[in-house]
Amino acid sequence: MGLITLAINNREVQVEEGTTILESAKKLNVKIPTLCHVKLQDDITINHPGSCRVCMVEVEGRQRLAPACSTPVENGMKVNTNSIKAIKARRTIVELLLSDHPKDCLLCEKNMHCELQKIASELGIREIKYTGEMSSYPKDDSSCAIIRDPDKCILCRRCETICNKVQTVEVLSAVNRGFKTNIGTAFNLPMTETKCTFCGQCVSICPTGALTEVNYTSKVWNSINNDKKIVIAQIAPAVRATIGEEFGLEPGTIATGKLIAALRALGFDKVFDTNFAADLTIVEEATEFMHRLENNGRLPMLTSCCPGWINFFEHDFNELIDIPSSCKSPQQMFGAIAKTYFAAKMNLNPEDIVVVSIMPCLAKKYEAARPEMQTSGVKDVDIVISTRELAKMIKEAGINFTSLKDEDFDSPLGESTGAGTIFGASGGVMEAALRTVYEWMTKESIPDLEFKSVRGIDGIKEASVKINDINVNVAIANGLGNARKLLNMIRNNTANYHIIEIMACPGGCIGGGGQPYIQGHTDILKKRAEALYKEDKDKAIRKSHDNPYVLKLYQEFLGEPYGKKAHRLLHTHYTKK
Repeated sequence: MGLITLAINNREVQVEEGTTILESAKKLNVKIPTLCHVKLQDDITINHPGSCRVCMVEVEGRQRLAPACSTPVENGMKVNTNSIKAIKARRTIVELLLSDHPKDCLLCEKNMHCELQKIASELGIREIKYTGEMSSYPKDDSSCAIIRDPDKCILCRRCETICNKVQTVEVLSAVNRGFKTNIGTAFNLPMTETKCTFCGQCVSICPTGALTEVNYTSKVWNSINNDKKIVIAQIAPAVRATIGEEFGLEPGTIATGKLIAALRALGFDKVFDTNFAADLTIVEEATEFMHRLENNGRLPMLTSCCPGWINFFEHDFNELIDIPSSCKSPQQMFGAIAKTYFAAKMNLNPEDIVVVSIMPCLAKKYEAARPEMQTSGVKDVDIVISTRELAKMIKEAGINFTSLKDEDFDSPLGESTGAGTIFGASGGVMEAALRTVYEWMTKESIPDLEFKSVRGIDGIKEASVKINDINVNVAIANGLGNARKLLNMIRNNTANYHIIEIMACPGGCIGGGGQPYIQGHTDILKKRAEALYKEDKDKAIRKSHDNPYVLKLYQEFLGEPYGKKAHRLLHTHYTKK
């Protein structure tokens, strides 16, 4: 493609043919506000062309203003982004949006994170000029993960695009016309009666409070302040690489020690690491994979750590219900062990233990509520809060996060390996599994711990690893649209893989629906992943099957991996939906 020369605010710039005015302006560091456009990853752009009309600019020679996000540039084009005509048009559009928007900003879940609020402030809007009928729709709070409030929707259609085009779940779409247009579900069904996977990507991408997570912080506060309860926290691998962003730390800053200190300051009785359960998951999952491999079992085996993709699978590919690993996720394994092994060690009644998970993912809220996820009638995990929710609790308590001194996890469920840490990045589960499978099958030390071919945030990655006389073919997908491609290959018998890892969110858990809002910055996802790989490299033990506390758990309590007791506590089943 050829280069085009144009001028923006009297400054020349050269861009490739087909580039939009918005993209061209970014090359000059010229800011044009927009609500409907956001870049998710390098190769994925969320953009319903000009649907919000906030990015209007003046093009010399044209009578009408042009939407910068969807107008391709032309050779010799002269664009003015800050003419009085363009600024007035933007202000009018935002004023019209505000005229049909609730005025409860101070009480809104997205307060201080709302893009409409931010643009209104930047445009100096201090009054609502337009009055009249306002949209009114019932709030959908049917699920335990996501709340949908159509009254706060500005019809940017980001959620529709990410749900339909990127995740391919196809739950949200525009219905009706004119003033009655809204984004909803088919037949206006509640979210719990749709195919929603509760991955939370719609929440991450929504510029207002139209889509938010179900907030469980009050339940956590109540539990912490109940003297009859022992409240323990488990911290997911990815959270340690993202929580710092909520307190002004650079993306990719590992804040594990401060996070532990903050949880103790909040009043948690014990602070443990989900990485311990990630190591446990690898021991069980690797054993299951080897059992299938050696006994002509069903292949490929799919890892089962991500509840978002499991829900996706149960709806759209349930004829393949015997393919996923039967292992529970690390979150649920931790809960089961906390309510049995740990409870017995501490002479506690399981019903007096409250397990609180700090997770990067909204689907974890859904997962914890599944009826299968309990042992002897007691829920494995009681409460799930996101990275964002924990940050709010820390701020609410007046804790100066950045000044906290690093502290260590409690024992024994706080000891983990580097393999457990990398679960938070796409490809991490696969890499951790390969480290264990290789050594168990060859009875030799692995020559290189780092399987770099499975790393990165590419949508689909493939690799082949020689183990004895077998070339073990692996595949990794992040994002449900990419998962669909792999699952269709299995459905059509065109896949030649032995084991597959799937994560519902872009980049894996580092890009989860409960993480700090980043609005599609790929470089931040990469920094988060790099931080986890660095922590893995710095760990004294980097293979899950070498975790001495996991080995002790089997010796004292579980017996052999993939055995009868392990199956009862650490494995589950799936449901056709």
